[in-house]
Amino acid sequence: MTAAFAPSPQAPLPQAGEGSSGSIASARDLIESSGIDASEARSLLAFVLDAKREALIARPQQPVTPDGVARFRDLCARRARGEPVAYLLGQREFFGRLFRVDRSVLIPRPETECLVEAALRQMQGIFAPRVLDLGTGSGCIAITLALERPDAQVWAIDVSRSALEVARRNAAALSASVAFLCGCWFAPLRGRFELIVANPPYVASGDPHLEELSYEPREALTDGADGMSNLVQIARDAPKHLATGGALLLEHGYNQGRAVRKLMASSGFDSTHTLQDLAGIERVCVGRIN
Repeated sequence: MTAAFAPSPQAPLPQAGEGSSGSIASARDLIESSGIDASEARSLLAFVLDAKREALIARPQQPVTPDGVARFRDLCARRARGEPVAYLLGQREFFGRLFRVDRSVLIPRPETECLVEAALRQMQGIFAPRVLDLGTGSGCIAITLALERPDAQVWAIDVSRSALEVARRNAAALSASVAFLCGCWFAPLRGRFELIVANPPYVASGDPHLEELSYEPREALTDGADGMSNLVQIARDAPKHLATGGALLLEHGYNQGRAVRKLMASSGFDSTHTLQDLAGIERVCVGRIN
């Protein structure tokens, strides 16, 4: 998991009379005095104005009404307290598409795109592959795979009904064909799949990053122990749900690669290897049943 940005104190936000209480401020002045990272402030102001970030760069003197200033100031104050920008905007880009997010789901991370890219490679040469996404959250993995491979039959499972509601709305907004089911890991399903993917809770309970991720659902981040229990359960149960030649792709923590490879080998996978993310960190373990 990626640590959230923790802004350091900067200039104070505009006070009454400086873009509030009836006066109009410029976009540039608001961004410069926001007290948070300028890029993030620009994103928040663009959201408030229903404009593109590029428009604020091209027109830095664009006026902002008092109502807009008040909304912007509130968002900046929340960001300064640590609330992620994705939750403030209600969306996050993943694999070139915008996904709705709220505090019932994890914020999609760039490193998870490594899992999607690996899954697409695994599906090459397979017509109408059956794909299962475990712990779907916002649905970003399942929906992306369904859109990138329209012939695929994609199922997605999550134990959280509120997360599934977010995922369903994302699928509808992006016109993706995904079957969503509520339950714990494999429990709601029968049958076999050519591909199973999962980004389960894998952060150890003592990991200092958890404090920085306090706004995100804790049950989607950690098992409350060493971070391995969900990885163990999925790896051990997956062979019963994979077709011959099928593969399991497991996203894991930065220091869990070796343990997950050993886990997959002991669970009956014939071949395993680990993929690195763009930062060069071991991120996804691939196991195949021959």
